[in-house]
Amino acid sequence: MSDARTADLLAARDVALVRADNPGPLTLAGTNTWIVGRDQCWVIDPGPALAGHLDAVVAEVSRRGGAGGLLLTHDHHDHAEGAPELAHHLDAPVLAVTDAERVGGLVAVATPGHTPDHLAYVLGDVVFTGDAVLGEGSVFVSPDPGALRGYLVALERLRALEPSLLCPGHGQVVTDPDAHLAGCLAHRRARENALIAALDRGLRGIDELLDAAWADAPAVLRPAAAITMAAHLDKLEEDERLPAGVERPRWPPPGMGQV
Repeated sequence: MSDARTADLLAARDVALVRADNPGPLTLAGTNTWIVGRDQCWVIDPGPALAGHLDAVVAEVSRRGGAGGLLLTHDHHDHAEGAPELAHHLDAPVLAVTDAERVGGLVAVATPGHTPDHLAYVLGDVVFTGDAVLGEGSVFVSPDPGALRGYLVALERLRALEPSLLCPGHGQVVTDPDAHLAGCLAHRRARENALIAALDRGLRGIDELLDAAWADAPAVLRPAAAITMAAHLDKLEEDERLPAGVERPRWPPPGMGQV
């Protein structure tokens, strides 16, 4: 879909996108900051503390008559680092919300997996997904009791909303949400099946399991793949399907920091 058509779809819902200039393997073209409504508007994921980005957000908010508050999908720095400075400039609070809580016209939906406390926000037929769903590719799932199982439930929950648009934390607007979410679910199941097949062949080491089940992951994304593999191993253990002697990735991996 053309950028002009996407812009029209967003404009029809009074939604603006301000993308941060922080491209990378995990952030794709950059972090998406979403601004919703006017008189007062709501800022979803302020993004990194880059002066140019925050200035652009302030300018868009000013055109919309000021901000009622700032909302975070999760607290990773590429989504939340700019929140304190932006809140000061806009004289608007950073709001802490929980599942099913309503803020303005937005409704919070718990979408754990990428982080345990991850939220998406629903506005009519639009879902602002943060890092629960990207515009392309897949997210890493942080190891946590029940994390992967909770993530799969979250994807099904988003799909059941039957949205028309997904506005992700990174990447382009998704205009075929049902197919996209179905693809995310299928991707996770395919990874699990590949991991099980590798374990059935007797593989037990981190690197050999990654080579077998995440063979398509570029080297730069291998640490993130290891994080998600740990969550998959947790799920197999919960399902009593994990063999003995499997090497487990460290969490968080040394040197990776917060992503």
